[in-house]
Amino acid sequence: MRVMIFGCGYSGQAIANSYQAAGATVCGTARSAEKASQLTQAGINGFIFDGTEFSPELLAELKEITHLIQSIPPGKDSDPLLKLINGRLSALCPKLEWIGYLSTVGVYGDHGGGWVTEETPGSPILGRSIDRIDTEEAWTHEAEQADVTVAVLRLSGIYGPGRNAFVNLARGTARRIIKKDQVFNRIRVEDIGEAALFLGRGRTGGIFNVTDDEPAPPQDVIVEAARLMGVEPPPEHDFETAEMTPMARSFYGANKRVSNAKIKEAGLRFRFPNYHMSLEQLWRDGIWRG
Repeated sequence: MRVMIFGCGYSGQAIANSYQAAGATVCGTARSAEKASQLTQAGINGFIFDGTEFSPELLAELKEITHLIQSIPPGKDSDPLLKLINGRLSALCPKLEWIGYLSTVGVYGDHGGGWVTEETPGSPILGRSIDRIDTEEAWTHEAEQADVTVAVLRLSGIYGPGRNAFVNLARGTARRIIKKDQVFNRIRVEDIGEAALFLGRGRTGGIFNVTDDEPAPPQDVIVEAARLMGVEPPPEHDFETAEMTPMARSFYGANKRVSNAKIKEAGLRFRFPNYHMSLEQLWRDGIWRG
C-alpha cells in the first residue's frame, strides 16, 4: 500500500502511524514547508499543499498511490482537493484503489438523545455539517466516476495524547457545563487510525460511524479525569447561564447517541471503546501530555 493523506494533522498522523505499522509507504500534506518537514522527520513523506494547486512533486507521487485519505475540511468554496481533481481522478491517480473521506457525526444533527446509525438521514443543524453532507456526496460521485471504492468515516469528538480532559484540567480551562440529558460520543485518535487502516486494507466502501461505545455527558469525563489526577473537578455551570462562545454553545444544540455497530460487525475492534479505560491508559502510561 502507498498512502497519501491530505491534511496530515492530528488525526492524519494517527492514520499514518497505523499504516506505517502495517508496512505501508505513507505520504502526507501540510500547508507550510516547516510542517511538511516535520512530517518527513516523523517518517512520513511530506508534501506542501495549500489547496490552490498541486506541485510537480505532489503530482508525481499521486501517480503512484493506492490509497488516498482526505482529512482537509471543506472551506467556504467547498472541498479544495475536489475542486482541483474535478473529474480527473483516474488520470491523476491511475493506481488508486481506495479513498477514505473523514467526515463528522455532526451530519446527523439533533435527535433528542436518541440513537442514530448510518441509515439515519442526515439533518445537520450547523452550516459546517451541511457542507460535510454535500462533500460526502461529491466524493462518492467522484469515486464512482473513477471506479474506485470510497469509505466515509463519520468521526465523533476526537481526543487523545495532547488533547484531552487532563490537559484542560492542567491548564485550568476545563469547565463542567451542565445541560440536562445532554450526551456526546467521542473517539480516541488512535482508533481513527485503526479504523482507516481496517477499511483501507480491505478496500471497504460505504459510510461508517467511527465512535466509541459509550455516549456520555461531557461533565462526567471531566470528573473522571479529575479523579485520576487526584484534583478537584471545576465547579458546575448551568448551560443556560454559562458564558460560552457561540461556537462552543452550538455543539450543545445536537444531542444524540451514535451507534458504531456497523463497523464492529465488519470486524473492527476498538482499542479504546469507552472513555473510562481510555483516560486510565492515558494517565497510567503518562502520555496524556502528548
